[in-house]
Amino acid sequence: MNTTRLKVLHIGAVGSLIALIVLCILWETLLAPLRPNGSWLVLKIIPLLLPLHGIWKRNLYTMQWSSMLILLYFAEGIVRGMTDGDLSATLGWIETALVVVFFTCVILFLHPYKKAAKALTKQALQKAAR
Repeated sequence: MNTTRLKVLHIGAVGSLIALIVLCILWETLLAPLRPNGSWLVLKIIPLLLPLHGIWKRNLYTMQWSSMLILLYFAEGIVRGMTDGDLSATLGWIETALVVVFFTCVILFLHPYKKAAKALTKQALQKAAR
């Protein structure tokens, strides 16, 4: 496994997740909240905080389930990008881009580990069949 590539992918995943958290906080409190003076929708960051430690520590299991969780934010970004107006629509597209970066980095980070696990399983099955 190319360690430099994995480091870059890890930094991309952590960076995009932190950027997404910051974006959501600013979006729903200052930039374009649904209601003046902020919105309870800022609580949408809570699910993003759950995998942050595991992503930081390169926990493979956390990376797997967070790659599915993040798709909810992809859907929100697409919907708000297409239906909201002005700044909120732009923020929706930025959210979508950050999700795509996170998802891509996590999937590419996990790929060599999944490939190695498959090879070990195949090897164990062949050994057991003898």
